[in-house]
Parts: sequence; structure tokens; C-alpha cells
Amino acid sequence: MSTTPTQVNCDVKNLDLADMGKKRIDWANQSMNVLQIIRKEFIKNQPLKGVRISACLHVTAETANLAICLRDGGADVVLCASNPLSTQDDVAASLVRDYNIPVYAIKGEDNDTYYQHIIAAIDHRPQITMDDGADLVSVLHTKRTDVLERRDWRHGRDNHRRDPAARDGERRRAAISRSSRSTTPTPSICSTTATAPDNRRSTASSARPTSCWRDRSS
Repeated sequence: MSTTPTQVNCDVKNLDLADMGKKRIDWANQSMNVLQIIRKEFIKNQPLKGVRISACLHVTAETANLAICLRDGGADVVLCASNPLSTQDDVAASLVRDYNIPVYAIKGEDNDTYYQHIIAAIDHRPQITMDDGADLVSVLHTKRTDVLERRDWRHGRDNHRRDPAARDGERRRAAISRSSRSTTPTPSICSTTATAPDNRRSTASSARPTSCWRDRSS
């Protein structure tokens, strides 16, 4: 793990790649018209002011624009990779250097590093998680239940998605719920679709998170 001159915690391949990453992020943003509209509203109204978000997603130019949008809405965002094979190292570097968003992602990282990065995102003590694949939520319920003991999770509306990745995440969540004790909050999967539906360059999994979760124990 390292810090930038602006003291942003991160673990990325090389910050010198940021120039190319910035160009890639700007290029992707041109085709994300819906997200541009949302971002303008977020800048004006700050609906996520002070909310801590940990996102475990594909670290690509499209997802970078989502993270920037959340940041501009007032959120304190941390990003780690849900799939090391899809990580764009230049994009990760730009998010750290140009947008002051902590990123823990390196293309091709090994399994140990992958889970170290997830732990780093959990150390952010998020109020909202965004999780493509449910690895972050799984670690929360097995190794970091201390974070679950808090009661300031932000509530969202249940909205079960139909795509296979979401169903896989929901099955994992259900298994976690069945094995949890009464002292552990039960997460609920809900849809988060803030990115543009007309984004032609990205897959569903890389353009938007598959799930968020909230404390339903109270």
C-alpha cells in the first residue's frame, strides 16, 4: 500500500500511467450521457454528502466515471477490483492522482493481493457497499464482522435484478444470511444503475455495480 503526494491511500501499478488513464476516462464519459446528467444534479444537491462507500467493481474507464459521479455527490468513495483481469492500470492511477479517489487494484494481481485490497476497502468502514460478485460482502460476514456491528448503514429499496451476475450475488447473500447469527446484520441486495444505458463500449458488469446492501437487523 502507498500514498500519493496528496496523501491518498492506494495500491496501483504506477501513478505515471495517469495521463493515459485520464484520457480514457474522459473518452468514456462522452458516451455516458445519463451519468453526466446525474453528476450535474449530484454536484448541485450533494445527496451523498458524508456517506462512506466501498465499491468492489471492475476498475475500468466506465466504472471510474461512476466513482467520480458518486464523489461529486458528496460521497467518500474507495474502489477495489472485483476482477483483476479487467483492471485498467492507467485508469486506476488517474482516479488516484486526478480525482483523489483511493483505489486498490492492479491488473493480474494474485489471490492474496486481491483479498488484501478487499480488506483495505472494508477498512474504510463503509455505510454503503457496491459489490460485483459478493466477495466484499462475504469477507464482511466472515472476517470483518466488527464492521457489521455498527448501525449507521444507509437504507435502500429492494430491487432484485435479472442478470446472472446479480443472481449469483443474491445466492451468495442468501447463503450468508442463513449461516449468520442474530448479532450479524442481514444484507439486502438492491439495484444500483447509475450509469448510462447507452454506453456501447462496456458490458453490464463493468458499467454498473450489481449490488448494494444495508443493515436490516433493526
